[in-house]
Formats: sequence, structure tokens, C-alpha cells
Amino acid sequence: MRNRLRRQFRNAKFDLEDLQTFVEVADAGGVSSAARRLGVSKSIVSRRLVRLEAELGAQLLARTTRGAALTEAGVTFREHASKVCTELDIARETILPAGDLRGRLRIAAPLSFGPTHLAPVLAELAKRHPLLQVHTAFSDRFVDIVSEGFDAAVRVGYLTDSNLMVRRVGPIFGKLVASPDYLDAHGAPETPDQLLNHEALMQGTETWRFIDGDRMVEVHPRGRFKADNGTALAAAAAAGLGIASLPDFLTDAYVAAGALVPVMTRYPLPDAGIFVLRPPGAYPARKVRVLTEVLIEHFS
Repeated sequence: MRNRLRRQFRNAKFDLEDLQTFVEVADAGGVSSAARRLGVSKSIVSRRLVRLEAELGAQLLARTTRGAALTEAGVTFREHASKVCTELDIARETILPAGDLRGRLRIAAPLSFGPTHLAPVLAELAKRHPLLQVHTAFSDRFVDIVSEGFDAAVRVGYLTDSNLMVRRVGPIFGKLVASPDYLDAHGAPETPDQLLNHEALMQGTETWRFIDGDRMVEVHPRGRFKADNGTALAAAAAAGLGIASLPDFLTDAYVAAGALVPVMTRYPLPDAGIFVLRPPGAYPARKVRVLTEVLIEHFS
């Protein structure tokens, strides 16, 4: 099978868009997902796949009700097609003038931070590079940038270990906050261990860390109100539901208005950060390097 496919690969004439589309479908696991990534209709994706399979004389994908699975030929061909697309992207970047960026840059960004703080920076990036397509998905869910086909992700807070390449582009400062009504009713905690007697507003099951002199203190808080969005937690804190550990960019307006007050200031939170993550690899694509540079320019 491999030898026959290699002979067909050498003799066939491929359209680059057809190759890129096939790689996107293989990575996304279906035509619909690939069409969303590429920003085209499903009919265009299907037409490109049919044309590619006709040129090869081999079926690359087995269509199912759940998506598209690679055939044996598809698995072999994807290895070659992916290398071709990557090499062409590198070649295109190499010969372009220093200021020009082309193609599509897909970014995953947090919903609590992205629209207010990141969107203006991405707009500036698009303005500087008019030939670059900037596609951003804002969500507070965990995004697997490799399987979902993103070029990079911007994340805020504290990072867990991963095999992704990470670059810190700026600091994030935060603190514990609660409403005056909540503190009047329940009192203010003075030490980390006293937090266990309070309602914590959290994104899930998490650990809060505090700086106590030259050591780090960990607390596993408990609470009945949880949300996967920092903006929602800030609103819950202002409504008097409990104590929240949040970045300053979400609480500054509440604190200025008197709706929230800092809590337990003798034990500050460790500094968090703004990070750019990209898939593993020795050298980032130039468009990801430029994205990183623009973010450092704005947030460092």
C-alpha cells in the first residue's frame, strides 16, 4: 500500500488548498469541524476532498455519521501531506519581506480576559499585517490547541505542566475580595486556615496559594457557588455570596465603587501571568512569533 501510494504521490498533480483541506479534516476528525477552522462552507471542503481522492485514485477518508476516519491510504498520505504543507508555509515565510505576514492565525483566548484586554491587541496585529487572517475563539473552557487546530493560545493565571511550548508575555496581579455585606455577616478571615470557615467562590476544585514571608501556603477552599468564568465569580462576590480569588482586571471597578473590598492582604497571592502557548516544535511559525512580540509590547 505504501509503495503504491508513493508512486501515485509522485505522479499526481496536487492543488495546495486540497492538501491543506485534507490535513485539516484529518486533524479535526470531520468535514464540519474542518470547514469552521478554514472559514469555508462544508460543500467546498467536500469538493476539495473529492478532487484530491480522484487525483490520487485512492480513498483517503471513510465518512461516518460521527465524522470522518482516515483509511489506511489516508493515514499514509496524511504524513506526506502534512510535511508538504508545513514546508511550504516555512518557505513562504522565508521569502516574504520582513514586514509581511500571510495566511491564517488561529488563536484560542480566555473569555474573561480576551474581549476586553486581548481583542484590541489582536486588532492592532491585524492592522499592522493586512494580509494576515486573524481568527480568535474566546472561551473559558480548556482548549486542546493541537487536536483543535489552533496555532497558539493565550492563557491567564497559573499554568499546569504540559508538553506545549510556553512564553510568558506579561504579569497578572490578583487578590482575595468580598463584599462589605458578606464581611459584615461573616467576618473577615485573617489567616489562610480561616478561609475554611468561609464560602469560597471558585471555578472548580482548586487550590488557593498565598505568600507567607518566604514560604508558600496552600488552602483547599470549599463553597457552593462555582462558575467557569471569572466575570461571573466577580459578580457573585459583589452579590455577597462569598470570597473570591480573582485577578485585578476583573475586580478593580468593583473595588473602586466600594462593591468589593480586599481581604487578607497580609497574605498576597503569588504573581500570575499572561502566557502564549503553541504546539511542540523547535521553531515557532513566524506569525506566532509576531503575535508573541505584539503581546509582550502591550503587556510586559
